[in-house]
Amino acid sequence: MKITNKTDRFFSKKPKKVPRGNKGITRDYSIIPKTELYKMLESFPDGLTENKNTGLAGKYGKNIITKGKKESLFKRIFKSFINPFSMILIFLAVFSSFTEIIWVPSNEKNPITVIIISIMILVSGFLRLFQESKSGKAAEKLQDLVTTTCTVERSGKKKEIPMEELLLGDIVYLSAGDMIPADIRILSAKDLFITQSAITGESSPVEKSGKITYEKNETDKCNLAFMGSSVVSGTGKAIVLRTGNDTLLGKIAEKLVQKVPETSFEKGVNSVSWILIKYMIVMVPCVLILNGLTDGDWLSATLFAISIAIGLTPEMLPMIVTTCLSKGAVSMSYKKVIIKNLNAIQNLGTMDILCSDKTGTLTEDQVALEVHLNVKGEEDEKILEYGFLNSYYQTGLSNLMDKAIINKTFEVIEKKTELKTLKNNYEKIDEIPFDFTRRRMSVVLRNNNTILLITKGALEEMLSISDYCEFEGKIIPINEDLKNMIIKKNRELNEKGFRVLGIAWKNADSQINSSLNENLFKTEDEKNMVFAGFLGFLDPPKKNAAKAIKALREKGIKVKIITGDNEVVTKSICNSVGIPCEKILTGELIDRMNIEELKDAVEDVNVFAKVNPNQKAMIVKALQDKCHTVGYMGDGINDGPSLKIADVGISVDTAVDIAKEASHVVMLEKDLMVLKDGFLEGRKTYGNMVKYIKMTLSSNFGNMFSVLIASIFLPFLPMESKHLILLNLVYDISCTALPWDNVDEEFTEKQKKWDGKSISRFMLWFGPVSSLFDITTYLTMYFVICPMIAGGSYSLISPENKLIFIAAFQTGWFIESMWTQSLVIHMIRTKKIPFIQSRASKIVTIFSFSGIGFLTIIPFTAIGKGIGLLPPPFSFFIFLVVNVFTYMFLITVIKKIYIKKYNEFL
Repeated sequence: MKITNKTDRFFSKKPKKVPRGNKGITRDYSIIPKTELYKMLESFPDGLTENKNTGLAGKYGKNIITKGKKESLFKRIFKSFINPFSMILIFLAVFSSFTEIIWVPSNEKNPITVIIISIMILVSGFLRLFQESKSGKAAEKLQDLVTTTCTVERSGKKKEIPMEELLLGDIVYLSAGDMIPADIRILSAKDLFITQSAITGESSPVEKSGKITYEKNETDKCNLAFMGSSVVSGTGKAIVLRTGNDTLLGKIAEKLVQKVPETSFEKGVNSVSWILIKYMIVMVPCVLILNGLTDGDWLSATLFAISIAIGLTPEMLPMIVTTCLSKGAVSMSYKKVIIKNLNAIQNLGTMDILCSDKTGTLTEDQVALEVHLNVKGEEDEKILEYGFLNSYYQTGLSNLMDKAIINKTFEVIEKKTELKTLKNNYEKIDEIPFDFTRRRMSVVLRNNNTILLITKGALEEMLSISDYCEFEGKIIPINEDLKNMIIKKNRELNEKGFRVLGIAWKNADSQINSSLNENLFKTEDEKNMVFAGFLGFLDPPKKNAAKAIKALREKGIKVKIITGDNEVVTKSICNSVGIPCEKILTGELIDRMNIEELKDAVEDVNVFAKVNPNQKAMIVKALQDKCHTVGYMGDGINDGPSLKIADVGISVDTAVDIAKEASHVVMLEKDLMVLKDGFLEGRKTYGNMVKYIKMTLSSNFGNMFSVLIASIFLPFLPMESKHLILLNLVYDISCTALPWDNVDEEFTEKQKKWDGKSISRFMLWFGPVSSLFDITTYLTMYFVICPMIAGGSYSLISPENKLIFIAAFQTGWFIESMWTQSLVIHMIRTKKIPFIQSRASKIVTIFSFSGIGFLTIIPFTAIGKGIGLLPPPFSFFIFLVVNVFTYMFLITVIKKIYIKKYNEFL
């Protein structure tokens, strides 16, 4: 993959200055000498003076991460109930209350419409209010990450103070187990190791010291540490640089309480609302004017126009959507995916990009010793033995690499019986601990009468103390060719993603005397060593990672890796699992870009390395701005902002609380194959929702269009408003089974996105087809069947018979509308031939045909008589069957044309 020239220029730009320090201070504190640092922060080597405390607290505030101002209950209620679709329903409910309750005589009051619409508003509003009330808890969880007290030095005296009283310039003392209480500059340290995986995503503890550092990435600087990370071992003295909201953790909290942008699901539902509003603005006035001018009864015309608006509105949309999502959530729980936010199910189905961390998702999240090689690059068990003895007997910080060496050796011991006594053959005499300057550590062991000094560490440091090497069974001096060969082999291992340690040894018999209880060995003794070989470590890729990546790609989902780890290791892992990574964008390069440049870059780049939390969120937002539905998978504090703003934030049950709170989906297993099952369920959920929306809007639009046409030539209303409302109610009830409908397998092959234009287009294509058969019903009823029942044509019969004529006409269209609306469910739910190539689920079939049967029987009952319907003659049903089958045939033809023209259906 090649990035465009427009993107390539990012690599030649000069880095921008990044603001650092409280209140916008821009200096890089990591390179400032201590004396100047004290002066800048108004502090001293023995801490702040007491008279300075009040001033600094007043200037920068307490060391507390604020959670943002909570919205009032009234505001949250207002936001939950006020949206385009709810506004349509509220308007209809209010107007209906006047036209059907307030403005009509007592014996004609009919509150059914108002009750139904009000229930829909309340259900959707309270569901949204409940979900909104749970938001923002992620930021609150940040307070649990910091200790309540910390040790400071003020005026030369050490004291324990509450964390919130920590001030800029305070001198802080650190020891094993402490949480870092603020963003600090390390002044001095001894064997200080800090884990900042929750901040940066790096799995291994990092070394911290008081050395001046010139790393560009703030989190890479060895003399800086950040609130929320913790001390693994060692001790340190530091000065406070940033407190509270100005810390790196505070900036993450700020992101977590910011308003979340609309997800693709919310945009989709709102687009449906605006389509309805546009058509109502056109159709309702037309129906009102035509009917008012036709019979002069403007109140009836107004009632009918409002019924048209109600008929065009899919009142059950909130309930259908909620039912679809709830059913999807239950199904996904069986597949180890827990849904926290129902909207996330649909977003899973429309997701086309998944951004994920590397560690634990693509990899096993544990360092493993993969190779133990001699100088020639050949597997050599002697190298493993040296590494084991060094790691097993050392008593300093036992890091992940030491554990990996020991675990690997025990695995080999199971197969090689001669190694089982390895640890029993040696006696520890001394060790030289690790330090930051040497970047290596040594142990001294006795084996019978032989004393061995075994050292492991960074390769360049190991070469600096090695004058010899083991080569083809011999110990020979290291010449320039051998040194270059060793360096080349190390580079090859690095390019494959290995973290490499060198291992060396020497015979130390000459340095032993009778006083074995004394510390005989010092760092100066690490010289004239024999370089033995390499230990190569990997966080290995998961066994099914490559399979999962391929499966996601086949389903139309592109995976992009966003990690705090370095680019060399990341590239190796991505190559091994099939993620293209010809170009890698680092945090340093992102800092050089403006927003528009980043948007151009994210389309082409699949791997982002050494990025900080803010940059992760920027990448997600840039992808969303490029019209992608973005999922983000992460489990650390640093992932919080990205999880919050993604269309669907995905975490795991072992993640930190903040990540789980900020996410929409929690997986019980950190496995991309599990996620694949989740998004397939999401696509099914989307399919059943869009079925309802498209079939209902097209059907309703067809009916309303038919009414508009009828209003032009009929001297009476084609259907009473109460008939229209009853028809829509029964139809909507039958649609409540759609969440349990089958979804064609082909439909889940690619993600689908909400598209207002597609919905409008579908409505305009299939609605008029319905209207065409409504018109044939009008003509047949008006010129054939109604004259048979009423004793003549409408203009020639008596007023009493005109009432019979109107009732017969309205009954015919009432029944025909239910037949066509319900049967079209089966026609539109699939692009295949219904009942033959694709069948609806049993519950959908039962509900749809029950609805048809119920409304067909009503005219023959007292209920039908009570609402002004008449039993139709047998000849009507002959016409109805022919009309419906012709309608289904034409729908099939139009469906084929539509699919061919637009290459889509649902």
